[in-house]
Amino acid sequence: MKVLVVDDEKDVQTLFMQRFRKEIKRGEMDFVFAFSGEEALEIMKGLIHEAVLILSDINMPGMSGLELLGHIKQNYDKPPPIVMMITAYGDQENYNTAKQLGADDFLTKPVDFKLLKEKLTTLS
Repeated sequence: MKVLVVDDEKDVQTLFMQRFRKEIKRGEMDFVFAFSGEEALEIMKGLIHEAVLILSDINMPGMSGLELLGHIKQNYDKPPPIVMMITAYGDQENYNTAKQLGADDFLTKPVDFKLLKEKLTTLS
């Protein structure tokens, strides 16, 4: 499974690589990282024919995760990527907006990696 993680915090890459090292080593997951919404859209251009799971932070400088979600759901439908939004703020407004824009799931920070792995297992 190809997973695109979008977060402006660069230490997220190290964290994901550590938490999923076994799955990566077994070839079950392949992570790609973008540190802005704009960078994520550039990466998505190269993943057009691959099924992708996108984990995106909501609050980022420049293009927000919600804006990115809107672009992805409008422009990438074959195969349709699964998008999980991640935020430090579990407020109802962000949740409702993300759902209206087509988010498939919603996680809060700090990420519960055990729960995330369970969710990813049901998708693969």
